[in-house]
Amino acid sequence: MAVRAEVLAEGVPCWADAMLSDVEAGKRFYGRLFDWTFGEPDAASGGYTMAFRDGRHAAGLFAKPDGRLPTVWNLHLATADVRAAVARIRGAGGDVLTEPSVVGGDRTVAVAADPSGAVFGLLEVRPGAQAGFGVRREHGAYIWTEVATRDARKAAVDEFYADVFGYGMRQIGDGFDFMMWTPAGAPADEEHAIGGRSLLEEIYPAQMPAHFLTYFAVDDCDTAVHRALRMGGRAVREAEDSPYGRYAVLADDQGTQFAVLEIPSAAVAGDA
Repeated sequence: MAVRAEVLAEGVPCWADAMLSDVEAGKRFYGRLFDWTFGEPDAASGGYTMAFRDGRHAAGLFAKPDGRLPTVWNLHLATADVRAAVARIRGAGGDVLTEPSVVGGDRTVAVAADPSGAVFGLLEVRPGAQAGFGVRREHGAYIWTEVATRDARKAAVDEFYADVFGYGMRQIGDGFDFMMWTPAGAPADEEHAIGGRSLLEEIYPAQMPAHFLTYFAVDDCDTAVHRALRMGGRAVREAEDSPYGRYAVLADDQGTQFAVLEIPSAAVAGDA
């Protein structure tokens, strides 16, 4: 059963799609990596292609409208009112890159950036309409997101997301700086966590912009890394253990960065 907008709190990650140079190549890469199948391209939406995991909506792929744009995974946050969210974004020091527009008759979308320049989407769906992730926390499905920013901008970024989406904030981590997000009104604990703010580390070049990193769950992190490398991808951050499971940051064969997280059978924080 697909996630429906009325059950999602404000600011909860609700969808991810990849903007690629070659959608067919993307289908081959992610189909083999995550066992995805794909629907027919939607001509009315510029060839937007839906990815499925066991018949459930997992993500989307679409072609870059301009070759000068980067190949990226776009993370979308749920909102009950896109236009009100856009006003809050402007008031909190963010930028609106794409004004609200209606897509498919039942969704309103916009694209914005936080004060550090990290880009994210907004998604408002009419009550009862099917939208968003139909599967989470399983192999090949969305599980987590975090925005990576520079240390000098972290205070402004933390204030921005608290003001715009009402996130609860809690500093976690031993020896590293990570701000955990929970929806407004929810306990500020790991059980209710939906994402967070991290810092860009030395492994990234100085010109790397602030960005959202989208994580997909996998049954075995090392196997996923090996498979990605065999298909022409690369490891941006080699597999390593964390308190939440073994993970790695990868780039596909077109340079699009994402992360994989191996999870145990027990529930993991991050489910909305």
